[in-house]
Amino acid sequence: MPENAPLSPADIDRIIEMGWEDRTPFEAIEAQFGLAEKDVITLMRREMKASSFRMWRARMSGRATKHRALRPTEVDGFKSNQQRSISLNKLSKR
Repeated sequence: MPENAPLSPADIDRIIEMGWEDRTPFEAIEAQFGLAEKDVITLMRREMKASSFRMWRARMSGRATKHRALRPTEVDGFKSNQQRSISLNKLSKR
């Protein structure tokens, strides 16, 4: 993705989805979208409800699976077929 290119709504949805996924490291988001961890945090803060953002930050803080350097073993891209899609930043729950 070109530097400083505006993100489409679909890109924002995908970044949020990748941010919520336990097994997707911030490095994968940076490789695909060019957003560093601090940029992902800023985007999540801007796009999510305050309570959802706080819950996400509590889950992600220090989580080994979100940082490649903290992982005990190298895991390549993984997406379970059990994961739900996010549409227009609204999680489809229950």
